[in-house]
Amino acid sequence: MTRRTNHTLHLLKRVSALLLLGLLLYSCSVERFIPEDKFLYVDHRVELTPDSVVNDIDNIQLDLEAALRPDPVSGLLGGYPGLYFHYKASREKPGFINRFLNKKFGQEPVYDTDVQTYEMEQILLNRLENKGFFYSVATSEIVRDTTHKEAEAIYRLRMSKPYRLKTYQLDTDTLPVYNSIKNSLTESLIKKDMRFDLSAMKAERQRIDGYLKEQGYYNFNPAFLIFETDTNQYKNRRFDLYLRLKKDVPPKSVIPYKIAKVNVYPNNTVELDSSALDTTRFAQKSFIQGETFFKPKRLDPFILLEEGDLYSPSTSKSTSRRLGSIGAYKFVNIRYNELETDAADDSLGLLEANIFLSPLNKRAVRAEVKGVTKSNGFTGPGLGFTFVNRNLFKGGETLNISLDGSYEVQAGGAGNNAGSSSIQLGLNGTLIFPRMLFPVTISKDYFKYDIPKTKMELGVAYLNRTQLFTLGSVEGKFGYVWQANKYVTHEINPVAINYVSLANTTPEFDAILEANPFLQTSFEQQFISGLTYSFIYNGMVDAGKAHQIYFNANFDTAGNSLSLIASGNKPQSIFGLDYAQYARLDADVRYHFNFSNQTLATRLFAGLGVPYGNSEVVPYTKQYFSGGPYSVRAFRTRSLGPGTYEPDNDNSYYDQTGNLRLEANLEYRFPLINVLKGALFVDAGNVWNTTDNEALDGDTFGSDFMSELGIGGGFGLRVDIQSFVIRLDLAAPFHDPSLQQGERWSWDVSNPILNFAIGYPF
Repeated sequence: MTRRTNHTLHLLKRVSALLLLGLLLYSCSVERFIPEDKFLYVDHRVELTPDSVVNDIDNIQLDLEAALRPDPVSGLLGGYPGLYFHYKASREKPGFINRFLNKKFGQEPVYDTDVQTYEMEQILLNRLENKGFFYSVATSEIVRDTTHKEAEAIYRLRMSKPYRLKTYQLDTDTLPVYNSIKNSLTESLIKKDMRFDLSAMKAERQRIDGYLKEQGYYNFNPAFLIFETDTNQYKNRRFDLYLRLKKDVPPKSVIPYKIAKVNVYPNNTVELDSSALDTTRFAQKSFIQGETFFKPKRLDPFILLEEGDLYSPSTSKSTSRRLGSIGAYKFVNIRYNELETDAADDSLGLLEANIFLSPLNKRAVRAEVKGVTKSNGFTGPGLGFTFVNRNLFKGGETLNISLDGSYEVQAGGAGNNAGSSSIQLGLNGTLIFPRMLFPVTISKDYFKYDIPKTKMELGVAYLNRTQLFTLGSVEGKFGYVWQANKYVTHEINPVAINYVSLANTTPEFDAILEANPFLQTSFEQQFISGLTYSFIYNGMVDAGKAHQIYFNANFDTAGNSLSLIASGNKPQSIFGLDYAQYARLDADVRYHFNFSNQTLATRLFAGLGVPYGNSEVVPYTKQYFSGGPYSVRAFRTRSLGPGTYEPDNDNSYYDQTGNLRLEANLEYRFPLINVLKGALFVDAGNVWNTTDNEALDGDTFGSDFMSELGIGGGFGLRVDIQSFVIRLDLAAPFHDPSLQQGERWSWDVSNPILNFAIGYPF
């Protein structure tokens, strides 16, 4: 069958589906259910006629239409299935199916008699007055369609010329708070010639309240401010705006407060009796605890509240955030108490700041039994143990020790082939200091948003691939991680060491290496020592935004410092080990568009590793691969590329890597039922080598790389429970670069790949 015939059949199927949907909606007609003297209310709209130029008339119309009530009934392709289910369920004996459909999809009817047009006219006129269009005129009508028994409401408003601001003035008074308000007016939201706008005035009150709170006015409230207008001096729709305090404002609301005491409870519990605890004074703060749970010297840098400072909600919020970042506390609660002041001085209030810190369990042990199924065809049981100490040296230090082990076997009856099963063991330790261990003391005020953490990691791993090889590795890192602000995170590891030892190779694996010198060289670079840096911008933290951006860049370089002390001819060695020398840079850019509880998610990834100096090939552990649950999902892990390379044996798993990777992903996510969500996606990508590997045909990156992309798509189901996501994605390849030119658009939907994973792919 030709491709054109297939396309025609596909088009016919789509047309048939649309016709079937149309017949279904037609069968769901609701006209016979509508009472004889009523019409179904299906639409409303606002028509505006301004008397002058209005720049934001579209926004005004949207605001007015949002105020219209009631909402019309919603339809689908000319039908009203939700309303149909409601009517069917309202019968005397609706049946179980109709009751279920009504519960899930039913919609209450709205009739023309439910619409109070005069009341809506007054609401719309009030909205216009709030925007400065006084003395506007409103009319309305309900248009009825007797054929389909439908009605719509039309509201017509003639917008008068708006009132515009001439002057904005603050009343004069002897209270000190007036001077503070006056100082804030340089940042005012109220501007000359702006249209009268009630919402702008409310926003201005909130802005002034925030400013005064930062100046210490602990008891101030925006409701204490009142705006007054005067139009008597003008005949051309101008007005003066005055701001003042309301009468009878409580005296304590117009005086600033300073912090007289700072009390810190490092080990707060529900049954805490503070009178029985010891108090330690450090850095002009009182640390109240029994046995020393957290050393005051270590806790003080996280606390920005100081005795003698004016009250500041932003400082309080920053202190709470910094204390929460330690990782030792479950809850951080800062409460203020007003203190009695000298009766002779009523111009300044006093506060006592109490910082209650409720710790997590100091020690925890977790055991996990895992059943692992990987997209590369390996499956098997796993066992893991993790020990955590969250306050190791009483300074918020966190120690994580994890032990993992697993046995895997390749599914599909290949259990006796070389490399078809493996045993993996790993022991990893991480020690995190919630401060910067550095030769020079750095002020706690230098890092405004977050105090950098010092992170030390050490891990050993063992892998035995049956009848092929044994691989042992040791990895260590020392570095720092910190947040520059709400969105940006930096992580730098000045010391990153990795040693890999390939041992107990079998003749089968030796033959693989002998046939591929490129692969053999990548395994020979056993010692890696260098520096890594990661930059993350995470706009996804603003969950409610329609447009979200995420950017992650990673830089990795190795061997530069070792080249200064190494000996011998190329390849040089240190401690008798060949060391790797390379630079690697990659970037991951994601954009999410959120609308109506749905998401259109996109990602672009590009990475390049370049060997130089002592290396001709990037080490195998630092090369890129493509395919799998977090990559191009229509291809198994490490089964795509490099380039157009077509594997010809079961051990191609080791060949299919490269030092250059490009990927693009597009995914449409939508809700189904409760915690179950669906997705439709398309992925494209591949890996290449920038230097020719003679053992692999077609692996080199070139100008025709677009025709060498692996492309696939499919659909997925996700169980999303409070951001914990279990994901199943079924994908099929559309374009397979390993096939011959002209045959790569395979559309191989009969051989899909099922991906199981935790978390969203991007």
